[in-house]
Amino acid sequence: METTLPTLFISHGAPTFALEPGRAGAQLGLLGRALPKPRAVVVVSPHWMTRGVEVSAAAQPRTVHDFGGFDRALYAMYYPAPGDPALARRAAQLLQAAGWDAALNEQQGFDHGAWVPLMHLYPEADVPVVQVSMPATLDAVGAVRLGRALAPLADEDVLVVGSGSLTHNLYEFRAGTAVPAAYAREFTNWIRQAVQAGDGERLAQALERAPHAARAHPTTEHFLPLLVALGAARALLPATVLDGGIVHGMLAMESYVFGRELVLEPAPVQQEVA
Repeated sequence: METTLPTLFISHGAPTFALEPGRAGAQLGLLGRALPKPRAVVVVSPHWMTRGVEVSAAAQPRTVHDFGGFDRALYAMYYPAPGDPALARRAAQLLQAAGWDAALNEQQGFDHGAWVPLMHLYPEADVPVVQVSMPATLDAVGAVRLGRALAPLADEDVLVVGSGSLTHNLYEFRAGTAVPAAYAREFTNWIRQAVQAGDGERLAQALERAPHAARAHPTTEHFLPLLVALGAARALLPATVLDGGIVHGMLAMESYVFGRELVLEPAPVQQEVA
């Protein structure tokens, strides 16, 4: 039995992912059932950015609706998973030992980069969740280093998740289109090939080397969680690709499991023999 948990990168796309799970949501549901249930989850999301690094330490974190202009049904949705103050202290200690100026935050709730994908991964909200903020000045090198600081948690039955979006061009999202953009496919394919090859150096340099990187990520905060997951992974291979497709024309919903090969197809229905 494998005792070290894998590390995840999840594309959470737009807040509407909570209402429109599509292929990506179904895959996260299968993933949650295929993985051994962890004792807790630690999530890094671009929707909680701070000057230094903060770790959520509330026992019962609130659900934060940190968006506007969407379907009113979104604002009635809640994710009542408990927090884990002891794990928060452990994560802060690991970060401090790695040189980060980390502090506990007992007021922070779950931003939508955390609760929206977790609704699909663990819909029963029965796994405690702790969030680690992203420093506002984080870059690619720092994101990998942040993940490495959290890597020991995988040996402690904690699932480390980087939640972002494999492509994230808000201008094009707001313009709206139903046709998947060719550049989003090309960028996604380049990243997927690097993941499947276990090429961490290529992934860490993706914002400089990948085709259409500047268009896929005019700002980098939604890509950096992938590099946090990369740094936190005890092993890059084997890897599992969750091809969630492209929604709204440009949001690639692809997610990755570092360190575990999984078959996520639902079991076929057995036909009764007369």
